[in-house]
Amino acid sequence: MAPKNPRTTSWNQDLIHGIGKFSRSKMYHKRGLWAIKEKNGGVFPRHEPKDKPEKPAEKPPKYYPADDVKVSTRVHRKHKPTKLRENVTPGTILILLAGRFMGKRVVFLKQLPSGLLMITGPFKINGVPLRCVNQAYVIGTSTKVDISGVNVDKFTDKFFCKEKERKMKKTEGEFFEADKEEKKYLPQDRKDDQKAVDEPLLKSIDAVSDLRSYLGARFTLKDGMKPHELKF
Repeated sequence: MAPKNPRTTSWNQDLIHGIGKFSRSKMYHKRGLWAIKEKNGGVFPRHEPKDKPEKPAEKPPKYYPADDVKVSTRVHRKHKPTKLRENVTPGTILILLAGRFMGKRVVFLKQLPSGLLMITGPFKINGVPLRCVNQAYVIGTSTKVDISGVNVDKFTDKFFCKEKERKMKKTEGEFFEADKEEKKYLPQDRKDDQKAVDEPLLKSIDAVSDLRSYLGARFTLKDGMKPHELKF
């Protein structure tokens, strides 16, 4: 049988329930309380009470509500600006890898607040207008063009947002004439903005030999070409 732990056994064992083996005065000397009292000038030492934590002003309810209360679990995170790649700087010629103008070479103008890249063909050379693209879908080349004469300060993400059109209920006559769709024309102010950007840019492009034909040619891969070994 394992020996009893002295910390768990009482110094004054009960002879019967409620009556101990030693008296109160005997236990006073047995526990050494007299020495503690003598050491502190005949008085037991007293400890300062600890500060109790303040009680909350409103007590929590004792019962849960009968209906489930919806708690929002969405975490609002601050928008961090997208970091540009080292080889993508204003004036760099980019190759588009996806979308309507896939394979076209374009000029990078600036990075928008949303992190998207603002580009242009120019439109007169390869038909690519002012657009915004994600840098994940472009290849940066080593070719650059001077864009110091191009002013792009007025362009923001709002410039490239499409206006939502309200769908109206069609009458019986309009329903049968649904096949006759009206052509959508580009607003004149959008054309003026495109012209204001492309005019100084075309002068810089014409100053470099073969750059106009380079931008007008579409990038394609031929048999035997290994994309991971190409240097742009």
